[in-house]
Amino acid sequence: MNLPNKLTMLRIFLTFVIIAILTLPFEAAGIELTKLFINEAIVVDIKYIIAGILFIIASLTDFADGYIARKYNLVTNFGKMIDSIADKILVNSILIILSSTGFIHPIIPVTIIIRDTVVNSIKMIAGSQGSVVSAIWMGKVKAACLMIGIALTLFYNLPFELWNLRISDFLLLIATVLSIISAVQYYNMNKQYIFSEIKQ
Repeated sequence: MNLPNKLTMLRIFLTFVIIAILTLPFEAAGIELTKLFINEAIVVDIKYIIAGILFIIASLTDFADGYIARKYNLVTNFGKMIDSIADKILVNSILIILSSTGFIHPIIPVTIIIRDTVVNSIKMIAGSQGSVVSAIWMGKVKAACLMIGIALTLFYNLPFELWNLRISDFLLLIATVLSIISAVQYYNMNKQYIFSEIKQ
């Protein structure tokens, strides 16, 4: 369990803390969380701000574990696997929660989760035939837009909401579109492995 893997495990732990903060019925348990009133028009539930801060920390561990692993030659098969799992747990669970609470449209988590399932399946098929599928730049841009869009959504799109600029929605829309395009790219790059499996 080297440092990058410890950071990845921390990301998984933070994800479950975020899920608990966003889903536990605090009011039903008699716990009243503070609400902030901004500009007399925006009511901010403090639990989303806390979740947003933890999400940013978790996202930074995603950058740090990969950077440290590559720089100090600490890349392991376990690290690659658990890092991918941690990313999906973090992003997809929060997208589902934000959708269920009306912050974002359900089509966003549905599209992202289907895309991840398709791409992971392609990687597994290619990997079973000895080919390593590297991340493409469009996938990285998608991930960046997704992370920033989620963070802004948890922060009620502030400060952009003050000027009625829906930056969070725009970034999530861009991430959704890029997720589809990148899935098509992964398919085109690896379709020979897919069809070889079908022929067998």
